Amino acid sequence: MSAVDEMTPYQLLGGEGVVRWLCNRFYDIMDSEPAAAPLRAMHPADLAGSRQKLFMFLSGWLGGPSLYIEAFGHPRLRMRHLPFAIDEAARDQWMACMRTAVGELVVEDEVKDKLLAALYQTADFMRNT
Repeated sequence: MSAVDEMTPYQLLGGEGVVRWLCNRFYDIMDSEPAAAPLRAMHPADLAGSRQKLFMFLSGWLGGPSLYIEAFGHPRLRMRHLPFAIDEAARDQWMACMRTAVGELVVEDEVKDKLLAALYQTADFMRNT
């Protein structure tokens, strides 16, 4: 087994700085992309808290520090998203923004593909309508 095989996705992406960049880029895209307007409307006007919570969640989800769990406990993603009507369209808008942000990362295509597949599974799990 090589050292790369033993690395977490968090490490393969480049750690804290890259994960923070990914979260910020995702929200920048969501905030400016007309096709994501319905998704954007589900968020507060000030995205600072959303950016930070996604960063904290993804850090642990990717195998880095469990920042979200340390601050808020178990993520309980479905429960926390129940107040929002998340259908296939919302999932697809979220994924389109994330796909664009991930596409801008300077990492191997195989890493991007695995990351997007895992993100899609999670986004699809959030559907509640």
